[in-house]
Amino acid sequence: MLEIVGLLVPLSGIFMIIAIVLGPIWIINYFKARDRAELHETLRIAYEKGLPPPPELIERLTAGNLPPTSTTPETPDRDLRRAVVLIAVGVGLAGLGLCLGYGISMGSEEGGWITGGSIAGAGAIPGMIGLAYLLLYLMKRGGQRG
Repeated sequence: MLEIVGLLVPLSGIFMIIAIVLGPIWIINYFKARDRAELHETLRIAYEKGLPPPPELIERLTAGNLPPTSTTPETPDRDLRRAVVLIAVGVGLAGLGLCLGYGISMGSEEGGWITGGSIAGAGAIPGMIGLAYLLLYLMKRGGQRG
């Protein structure tokens, strides 16, 4: 029985994370599909009666088919913004890892740098991506001046 509980605890945690992330997406898509079906039904009834469809109804139907646009405008400083955010995330994860490792190592003689060190190491990934964006920004800026 304990083996089953030991297996279900991590699996339920994984499924909870999936539900939290994907649940709102599924709910939004459900209501969009329901709204779209009601609009199609209204159009079908209008065509059966020989009435022209209202222009605002056609506009609502075609509004969802537009390609998504970026919320961040294309500016030369876009790479700099990304660089600052990613470097900050990397430094934050590194700091969290060091604090966790320090706290664990104080509680035991063996040391606990494995947990803290792995989190700090994971902070290197967004940090290095941020440094790459910073390098791209500096190269673009240097090319514009020269």
